[in-house]
Amino acid sequence: MQSSFKLKMEQAVEDKKSNIVLALDLPMMEPKKLLSEANRILEEVNSSICAIKLNRHLVLPLGLSGDLRNLVRSALDKGLVAIMDCKINDIGNTNRVIAEYYFKAGFEAVTANPFVGWEDGLEPVFKVAKLMNRGVILLVYMSHKAAWEGYGQKTITEKGKTPVTQYSVFAQKALEWTADGAVVGATYPEKIKEISSYLKGTVPIYSPGIGAQGGTIELAIKNGADYLIIGRAITMAKNSKKVAKNICQIAKKSFDCMHKRM
Repeated sequence: MQSSFKLKMEQAVEDKKSNIVLALDLPMMEPKKLLSEANRILEEVNSSICAIKLNRHLVLPLGLSGDLRNLVRSALDKGLVAIMDCKINDIGNTNRVIAEYYFKAGFEAVTANPFVGWEDGLEPVFKVAKLMNRGVILLVYMSHKAAWEGYGQKTITEKGKTPVTQYSVFAQKALEWTADGAVVGATYPEKIKEISSYLKGTVPIYSPGIGAQGGTIELAIKNGADYLIIGRAITMAKNSKKVAKNICQIAKKSFDCMHKRM
């Protein structure tokens, strides 16, 4: 059965005709200006995206105050889905509290790091997410250059003596834990393809790193990405509205081409 969060994402994609998740991560500036800029960009590009993803760029200066909650509410009112990219990575009790705060602030999903494991790790996050009808997206292979040092390292699991890649283990955990998504960097299209084969269409792939980090829309989609997370290419553009619309059209064309081949 589809989770509530997965259904919301699918509905947003259908309504907006877009699979673009906007990473609304802005550079450091005075809080009032930061909030104003975030609202401006959201107003300009909301018709070309299906969701927003916030990181600490806004949460640290604004806090989980009325301003941030209003920003999230504004996104929801525009038919978008709100994801908090908090990369939960602590002991179970702390993880649960973190998730509860973000969910109560209006976010419909959080990201989490499977490195901490299940028991007294991420199990409480999945439990509270299920209780509150929210989602959990796992980091399987990040988009930065040093991702291989952690996610690409070889490890030996309890089930066998042959070393396997850490990201393949995380992909399996995404299946076992019924995660609502898996983050795989668009900067590593070959990893998207490999991890997609592990997930078998059960867990959607969210791919960051397009544009500023060098990933491309076409290769991400060709290799199995379901949602494209794009930030600076849109937020730092002189005309965010035009750029977002163009990116949306490129993504739609790439998806249409893929479906015709299948």
